[in-house]
Amino acid sequence: MPQDPMDFEWSYWIEWGRERILWLLAGHLLVSQMSRLLMEKYKPWCLMVYGMAACWLLLGIKGFAVILLHAAISFAVAQFQLSLLTWLCSLILLSTLRIPAVEETKRKWYDTENEYYLLLFTVSVRCLFCTSFSLEYCWHAPTQKSFHSFPWMLAYVFYYPTFHNGPLVNFDDFSKQMRRQEAFSVKTNLSILIVGIIRIFFWWCLAELMIHLMYIHALYSSALPLESASYWALGGLALAQVLFFYVKYLVLYGVPGLLLQMDGLKPPALPCCVSLMHSFTKMWRSFDVGLHRFLVRYIYVPMGGSQSSLLGTLFSTALTFAFVSYWHGGQSYLWYWGALNWLGVIVENGTKRILSISLIQDLT
Repeated sequence: MPQDPMDFEWSYWIEWGRERILWLLAGHLLVSQMSRLLMEKYKPWCLMVYGMAACWLLLGIKGFAVILLHAAISFAVAQFQLSLLTWLCSLILLSTLRIPAVEETKRKWYDTENEYYLLLFTVSVRCLFCTSFSLEYCWHAPTQKSFHSFPWMLAYVFYYPTFHNGPLVNFDDFSKQMRRQEAFSVKTNLSILIVGIIRIFFWWCLAELMIHLMYIHALYSSALPLESASYWALGGLALAQVLFFYVKYLVLYGVPGLLLQMDGLKPPALPCCVSLMHSFTKMWRSFDVGLHRFLVRYIYVPMGGSQSSLLGTLFSTALTFAFVSYWHGGQSYLWYWGALNWLGVIVENGTKRILSISLIQDLT
C-alpha cells in the first residue's frame, strides 16, 4: 500500500536513516561502549573525533568546515564575556543560512537537494549548541573555565547522536554528565539497549501504519476535501495530525535519547502525548523538553521572566516566541504561529492569575 508522501520531515529522516545515519549512530554506539569499557577518562575526546569524522563523511569537507567555522567564531566572540554580543553573533550566524547567495553557493557543493538540506538542518541545530556553550562561558567564573575550553566546545558541538536533529541538551548538563565517571556494566547497558530498540521499533511501526493508512497530510494539502468536511471531521483530522507529530518525534528523539543513555547521559524527556495536554504552557514544557530548557535558561529568565513586572513578562515571553519563529525559518506563517502561541500562553497565565485572587476564589 502506498504511503502518504506529504510529510516531508518523516520521509526525509527515514530515508537518511536507512542510507547512512543509522549506521553512523551504530558506529558511535560501538566507539562509546569501547571507550567506556577501556578508557572512560578519554570518552569525550573519542566521541568528539568520531563525530567530526561522521560529519566529514556525510557533509563533506566544506560542510565540516562551515560547522567548525561557526564554532570558532562563537568561541572567539564568547571571549568578550558579553551575553548581548554572544546573542548578536548567534543571530548573525543563523541569518547567514537565509542569504540567497550563500544558499546558492552551498547548494553547488552537493549533487542533490537532500544533501544540502542535511547541511541546513545540521547547521541550524548546531547554532543552538554554539549559543548554549558561549552563554555558559560568559556566565561562569574564571575558575570554571577549564571545562569551557575550545576542545570541550568541539566535543559538545560534534556529539553525534544529537548532531543533525537534536534533541537539545544544554552545555552545562552535557559537560557535567560527560565528566562523571560511573561503573560500567555491559549487562545493564545491553538490557537498556534491547528494551529501547523494542520501544522505538513499536513507535516506528505505529508511525508507518498512520502514514500508510490515514493520509492526513495528503488531505490537508488539498482544499476540496477540507471544504466538504464537517467540523467534526476537521477536528478529527487536526487531532490525527498532532498525534502523528507526537509519534514521529517519539522515534526521531527516541533514537538519540537511547544513545545518550548508553553513553551514561540523561536525555531530555520524550514528548508527552498531545491527547493528555490541555494547555499551551504544558505543551511547550512537555513536548520538546530540550528546546524548552534552552529557551527558559537563555532567553526567558535572563529577560526577567515571571519575576519581572507584567510588561516585563509579556516582553520576555514575546521575545522567546519570536526567537522560536525565527530559528524555525522566519517565514510569515511561522510568525503568525508564534504570535498565536504567545497569545495563548498569555491568556492562559493571565486567567490563572485572576482566578488565584482571593476575592475571585471566594466568589467561586
